[in-house]
Amino acid sequence: MKIAQRPEPSQIETLMKGPEDTPVVMLNLLSFKEAADGANEGSSGVEAYGRYAIEMRKFVESKGGRFIWSGRVDSMVIGESDADFQVAALVEYPNRKAFLEIASSAHVAEIGKHRSEGLAGQWLIATTEASLG
Repeated sequence: MKIAQRPEPSQIETLMKGPEDTPVVMLNLLSFKEAADGANEGSSGVEAYGRYAIEMRKFVESKGGRFIWSGRVDSMVIGESDADFQVAALVEYPNRKAFLEIASSAHVAEIGKHRSEGLAGQWLIATTEASLG
């Protein structure tokens, strides 16, 4: 699975077509390296990513976002995928512009080394509230 450090321009364009003044919840599906590399060598991928997550949470919350939930993925009940995710997390941002400003900040670039040294794969999916009934 390929790890992208930044979204592709076409992905940003699609993201920004969503509702402007509505909170956006990012669904993070994460898989980790058995052993981290780079400056995190000697740690597990989960430990390296945890260093990023602690700092990212503080930063997101300082900008008006919130971590809603995270948990271990233990089985796929319906569907098929060759992706093997170990953790799912939901993070809410005030709006799409705020997400983009946070994600492209110098601070996130600085702490992002822990993310890339620990992650084996990630899907990041933007969602907005919808009524289905």
